[in-house]
Amino acid sequence: MKKLFGTDGIRGEAGTFPLDPATVRVIGASLTRRLSERNSSAPRIVIGRDTRESGSWIEQALVAGAGEAGADVQSAGIITTPGVAFLTRTLPAEAGVVISASHNPYHDNGIKVFEPSGRKLDDAMERLIEKDIANAGRPAPPEESISLDATGAGDLRVRYVDYLTNDIGKGLSLANLKIVVDCANGAAYEIAPEVLRRLGANVVAINNQPNGRNINLNAGSLHIESLQARVIADRADIGVAFDGDADRALFVDAEGNFVDGDAALWVLAIFLKARNELSDDTVVATVMSNIGLELALKSQGLSLVRTDVGDKYVLDELLRRGSALGGEQSGHIIFPKISLAGDGIITSLMLLRVMAQAQRSLAELTSGFQRYPQLLVNVRVREKRPFEELPSVQDTARQIQEKLDGHGRLVLRYSGTEPLARVMIEGESAEQIRIYAEELANVIRRELGSEQS
Repeated sequence: MKKLFGTDGIRGEAGTFPLDPATVRVIGASLTRRLSERNSSAPRIVIGRDTRESGSWIEQALVAGAGEAGADVQSAGIITTPGVAFLTRTLPAEAGVVISASHNPYHDNGIKVFEPSGRKLDDAMERLIEKDIANAGRPAPPEESISLDATGAGDLRVRYVDYLTNDIGKGLSLANLKIVVDCANGAAYEIAPEVLRRLGANVVAINNQPNGRNINLNAGSLHIESLQARVIADRADIGVAFDGDADRALFVDAEGNFVDGDAALWVLAIFLKARNELSDDTVVATVMSNIGLELALKSQGLSLVRTDVGDKYVLDELLRRGSALGGEQSGHIIFPKISLAGDGIITSLMLLRVMAQAQRSLAELTSGFQRYPQLLVNVRVREKRPFEELPSVQDTARQIQEKLDGHGRLVLRYSGTEPLARVMIEGESAEQIRIYAEELANVIRRELGSEQS
């Protein structure tokens, strides 16, 4: 049985298996039946999507399958991934479904499912759905058109915006701040500017005119350069960049300097520590977080615990330890006492609260964090063979580790959502780690490289 769920749900090119209309319909029906078995009743499902042109028909197909199997489905229309997680928890619903491929280009899409707790669907349920898809074979496309009732979508989005403004933003005034917001032409294009304006900010919104194909296109958290230029040109206090589904946020300070998830974790950890809210003086991050974060936290008597890459692993460790703060360098940050889903808008409001209370600029707040040179090289591969089965890759990696001699790190892994091998190296010399990274990347290309690489 083929594994379809990755670390962030099912993801691939829209229109091809398993994101073709017929299979999506099977997914909707399977999810409904499995939830009914668990709860002995017809489930309530809330669904939302980002701005990709394929999102509408995928939503319609999924709703049709779920409806045929007896689900009560409510559509929130275009809304962020954490917005769906919030609605799932508070309606409440038996499941929340997000149609999004996050930071991927527009021709990709995905299906991600949340439990009522806000956690992603458990592995056992994912395997059952995969079994149902396999048993269905390749179903014929539905002949009839599918209608979708989205009359209550606006009300659902208002619930989420009110929560962000009145609960997360309670007592926070942004009246003296000018904020440039890069919406990535994605799910936050209306929500994020509205929340910040309601809290009093002077908001300059960019990349906020989605057309179905421009999501993440030279915009958002993967293309921070335009935000840096706009912050300087507009003399803004801070810039915020979201990805396509707004579960992550990255920042630019007033001087145009890039502030990634590691730097944000540093600022937030010091803030929570001062308020005695940083459980066990520990921050949870992944193996990709810069060693500079570890050293900066250590200088303040705080510890960094690392997990595998993926917000689900960060969340698992946060809950296991009872910790209060964790996240990824990519800007996906989780405050488990607030929400079990990473939320770029919540992260932004928390960072803005630190600035407001400390009466300090973001540049001042990040001054205690020093990043070590770090390089990430992606190698497109034709298959994801375990690296331990490739002696040449293992030998080269071992030699590089020996050369780093404790003054840097090498992390070698596969992407959970794309056919990529990722080589991450950090150390004291930017030039030296570039040489090391290319050396290892070339070995991987010889062993596994695809024709497209």
